[in-house]
Amino acid sequence: MGADRVADAAARKLLGDLFAAAVGYAQPASCLPAHLPESPRGRLIVVGAGKASAAMARAVEEHWSGALEGLVVTRQGYAVPCTRIEVVEAAHPVPDAASVDAARRIRQRVSGLTDDDLVLCLISGGGSALLAEPAPGLTLADKQALSRALLVSGATISEINCVRRHLSAIKGGRLALACRPARVLTLLISDVPGDRPVDIASGPTVGDPTTCADALAIVERYRIMLPASVRRCLERGEGESIKPDDPRLAGCTTRLIATPQAALEAAARVARQAGVRAHILGDRIEGEAREVGRVIAAIARQIVDRGQPFAAPCVLLSGGETTVTVRGQGCGGRNVEFLLALSIALAGLPGVYALAADTDGVDGRAEIAGALAYPHTLARACAIGRDPRASLADNDGHGFFCALGDSLVTGPTLTNVNDFRAVLITASAPATGPSAG
Repeated sequence: MGADRVADAAARKLLGDLFAAAVGYAQPASCLPAHLPESPRGRLIVVGAGKASAAMARAVEEHWSGALEGLVVTRQGYAVPCTRIEVVEAAHPVPDAASVDAARRIRQRVSGLTDDDLVLCLISGGGSALLAEPAPGLTLADKQALSRALLVSGATISEINCVRRHLSAIKGGRLALACRPARVLTLLISDVPGDRPVDIASGPTVGDPTTCADALAIVERYRIMLPASVRRCLERGEGESIKPDDPRLAGCTTRLIATPQAALEAAARVARQAGVRAHILGDRIEGEAREVGRVIAAIARQIVDRGQPFAAPCVLLSGGETTVTVRGQGCGGRNVEFLLALSIALAGLPGVYALAADTDGVDGRAEIAGALAYPHTLARACAIGRDPRASLADNDGHGFFCALGDSLVTGPTLTNVNDFRAVLITASAPATGPSAG
């Protein structure tokens, strides 16, 4: 038992170090300063939205010697002190009145500028809910009802943001138009598979190739009931977004300053320094979280049983944004759902440990980043009367891991480069038989 505790502690420390490296790489204080522009002839106006926007604003203030002013909106609890840039908080993932007010105030901040001025737009994950000014004819209640339905539908983040762009007065390139004739530089911390700027906070300053018809097809695919006003907006094309070839976007530039892939690479370097081979399976893995868990469990089992496709000890790293179709009474959470499905599939396989967490510190609707899983996770759960399969069926991964004391609680991380998953395999089983190797 003593040896098991030592192994658990070593695995927990390494997995924690890998997660910390991924989150640390994406801290605005580290990744933003190198991308600051030259001083404009006129004013510098800083605006932004997202879970990292306040930390991004502070990094701008600390590295900008000239005059500046502005306003950013971040998630409740994610504000940091700034002196020249106003920071406001709003609700996430379902918008509130503060989200609407912030969007309107940001549009006011960038109105009346000249072509000598520069708007520095700081965008990160979470901005879609935080910039929630409805399109004309829609209400906040319309957007709240649709947001709740989309979040439990199983739709991908790209699909969800496609719908959001076509029901907004500020997303889908509309903020860029509000800035004209000033130039716009957008600095992006990506939290979406593929790092497409139009999907990060629903692209307030970039052109959108999708259409109202695409958005309508998504809500119909997931059988989402629409308020009459929302359906009318989409069916009539009233919410059409700004397209990529629109000449009014000519003065807009975007730069990715942090991405999920680079965060995984930062974690991989830490693993290799610890003498553990690191293999990145992908930075844009999508699909139902429980299915992804089963697939990665199968890969881990192949490593343990066959030494294929990699030799142990090794760690499998992956990112992206899976989905959870919530059918039970639990609160969802794609990282804990992934871990619970992985644990069930591994069935206590010795030598396999895992951590899965959202790099923003919030997994689904719980103020918990994620959790850790051990070879003895299922046995411990059964010992306290927790049925893993019943918990999975109820989408109650958070309740399951909280009961075991294995939740990962970080508080606000002040950044967001999507989900982080690390599966550590410490040893392979002895090779036997002619098929080994």
